[in-house]
Amino acid sequence: RNMSQGNQTTISEFILLGLSNQAEKQKFIFVIFLSMYLVTVLGNSLIILVIGLDVNLHTPMYLFLANLSFADISSSSTSVPKMLMNIQTKSQYISYEGCFTQMYFSIVFVVIDNFLLGVMAYDRYVAICHPLTYTSIMHSTFCLLLTVCPWALSNIVALTHTLLANQLIFCNDNTIQHFFCDLAPLLKLSCSDAMINNIVKFIVGLSVITFPFALILFSYVCIIRDVLRISSMEGKWKAFSTCGSHLTVVFLFYGTIIGVYFFPLSTHPEDTDKIGAVLFTVVTPMLNPFIYSLRNKDMKGAFKKLINKSHFFLLMS
Repeated sequence: RNMSQGNQTTISEFILLGLSNQAEKQKFIFVIFLSMYLVTVLGNSLIILVIGLDVNLHTPMYLFLANLSFADISSSSTSVPKMLMNIQTKSQYISYEGCFTQMYFSIVFVVIDNFLLGVMAYDRYVAICHPLTYTSIMHSTFCLLLTVCPWALSNIVALTHTLLANQLIFCNDNTIQHFFCDLAPLLKLSCSDAMINNIVKFIVGLSVITFPFALILFSYVCIIRDVLRISSMEGKWKAFSTCGSHLTVVFLFYGTIIGVYFFPLSTHPEDTDKIGAVLFTVVTPMLNPFIYSLRNKDMKGAFKKLINKSHFFLLMS
């Protein structure tokens, strides 16, 4: 459907082609993505619940982890339910406003993941390299600042891209080669000049990846240097084990960026965008709860306590 605007015909809705246009694959995609989405929501909700209920986990590290889990639920919820609904209703349409809203929030939650990984690396650096002054450095006001700033910056980044994209004119072709309204495929559809959008996308994208990654790199260089000075193997292992979960998530997140965007397996850019989007919005958010719960003694202990409490209440009732 189109709207006339003077001599220009503009689009009032877009068509999302999804992951595959083959009808026989739709059922398989629906089952797989519904399963992954439910695991993501359940796993991350459990982490938030456990952190909220266990007083021992009311520390900066777990405050940031709860924020990461909330961002992961939100990231998947931005794109997956709409895709599942489109498969179920056999309708590929999304309104102009709906598309831009989806794009805005998808940017917010991918960017917040990136910033939070940087903040969590800094927290580990202070805990290992400055253990005696940890509580005075990571005081409640500073922790609140480290939580609020990533959310504020993520919304500024998303708002910048969304307002710039809203200035573009979309006419004739309204078919998005994707399963949700991602920024890159949306810019390709514009029949007006998107040069400024692409420049801003490159500069902001590079900054958003570079600064948190530099902070992570700096933090772990300092951590490794200090850990190697510890004389006992037990002490070294204890220090490294506190970073294990975070490092695994960092490798998963930045490994995805490097693998998909720097060494793509596909020669088709739209396929690369789809693979990247699936990994960022579905696979990584689903795996994060498992990484943090399986590799973390405190989380495992808190989970056991929650299960025992639930079992006790069930017996009492």
